[in-house]
Amino acid sequence: MASHRKSRPVGTRVAGIRTPGLATAALTSVALLSQSANAAPADDKPSLEEVEKKVDDLYRQAESATDSYNSAKEKTAKQRKQVDTLLDDVARRTQKLNAAREELGSFAAAQYRTGAAAPDTATFLLADTPQDYFDQTQLMGRLTSRQKGMVDDYVSEQSATMKKRQEASQSLQTLSETQSDLRTAKATVQKKLATARELLSELTAQEKARLAAIEKQKQEEAARKAAELAQQQAAAEQAAQETAAPQESTAPATDSSYATKAAKALAFARAQIGKPYVWGATGPDSYDCSGLTQAAWKAAGVDLPRVTYDQVNAGTTVSLADAQPGDLVFFYDDISHVGLYIGNGMMIHAPKPGAYVREESIYYDGESAIHSVVRPA
Repeated sequence: MASHRKSRPVGTRVAGIRTPGLATAALTSVALLSQSANAAPADDKPSLEEVEKKVDDLYRQAESATDSYNSAKEKTAKQRKQVDTLLDDVARRTQKLNAAREELGSFAAAQYRTGAAAPDTATFLLADTPQDYFDQTQLMGRLTSRQKGMVDDYVSEQSATMKKRQEASQSLQTLSETQSDLRTAKATVQKKLATARELLSELTAQEKARLAAIEKQKQEEAARKAAELAQQQAAAEQAAQETAAPQESTAPATDSSYATKAAKALAFARAQIGKPYVWGATGPDSYDCSGLTQAAWKAAGVDLPRVTYDQVNAGTTVSLADAQPGDLVFFYDDISHVGLYIGNGMMIHAPKPGAYVREESIYYDGESAIHSVVRPA
């Protein structure tokens, strides 16, 4: 006899236990939800490589903003000096003008008392703007030649004083604008550095150790590239000596002069090794990158501009293969970093916040970071 019991659908309960089909699906859902929950925080946190890149970018941006700060600071100093000079000039002229007015007033008063001049002559001489009266020929006809000379001198001095006051006012306005640029650049630097410090502070001890290992690998690669460049330069120099004619073996006087100056610049730079990088600093206790190169070449008697994007134009551009000790090596498309070449693919530079003046490979941030080489003096 055929059974009338209906077959149980898959996934229904049997004695309180889920059948395998439904249990598997439920377990899979729980697992996926668990994985999703665990993965969410990790997805929000940047990888170590991303943190390193962000920090490096922030340091570069801060260095670029430092150049803007240095430029604004330099302009502010020059403009403040110009304003002070103009204000001093205005003060002297005003004092002279007041003395002339007093003399004219005394002269006119004396003439009025003796009846030698009409009352309106005194008004003319004591007026704030005598030029209005100067054109009145009827009055001028009653003035003596001495009076006319005194009036001419007064009007001329008044006109010159007013012009200087206008110049001083314009210079003050320019100074105010440059000071605003200075404050903006300073705030930008501070913000970039604060963000970089915050990113680094969030790293665990293990992540910091890994970051140090990555940095060490970069330094080893940079040292290898520097050694390759040193070999190439040595081989090129030897080949040049072997093929040069005897009369060409003596270096030109200009090369000898440059080598002497470069040696002084390098001696100064080496004496700064170990001093901290401080943005905007020009020594003697700390430096930023362009502050160091400027101070080094100043010790050799050569005045370089303050900022990197001006220093890059303060000499002759040479190829990396022809770089000589003392040359300036510039980095990045925005020319925001500079170091002093010491030979063999190495340089002395003030690297970045938190670091110290040191010798390092010019490939410290990769070959593509090198912008150009310039020979000052």
